[in-house]
Amino acid sequence: MKTRLRVLRAEKEWTQAQLAEAVGVSRQAIIAIENGKYDPALPLAFKLARAFGKNVEEVFVWEDDSLQEK
Repeated sequence: MKTRLRVLRAEKEWTQAQLAEAVGVSRQAIIAIENGKYDPALPLAFKLARAFGKNVEEVFVWEDDSLQEK
């Protein structure tokens, strides 16, 4: 899954620590999500999206090649 967290965070001029505090996770969790090493559970995905005033689909992009038509 791809994420726009880094871009959205930069637009708000928030640090990883500020975003982490706003949604109730560690800074390391934000780093892992931004680097694509961790896909957040649905409740966290919604919290992150709401922190930016966005829908989940505007923050996270699901890429599953098995669902694409060939």
